[in-house]
Amino acid sequence: MAEAKKTLRITQVKSAIGYKKDQGATLRALGLGKINRSVEQVDNDCVRGMIFKIKHLVEVEEI
Repeated sequence: MAEAKKTLRITQVKSAIGYKKDQGATLRALGLGKINRSVEQVDNDCVRGMIFKIKHLVEVEEI
């Protein structure tokens, strides 16, 4: 049987205003852009790297 892929629920908790533009672009690339908006992403190295870059703007929980 194939393993079920792990997913992450990413919630934006802080605005990107006042931070570098590439951090706002990273938020948009993840599908975020407004405070309290949540998205679910597959747990892989690429997404983890994006989260690390904006860890001060988001909350992450494993599903």
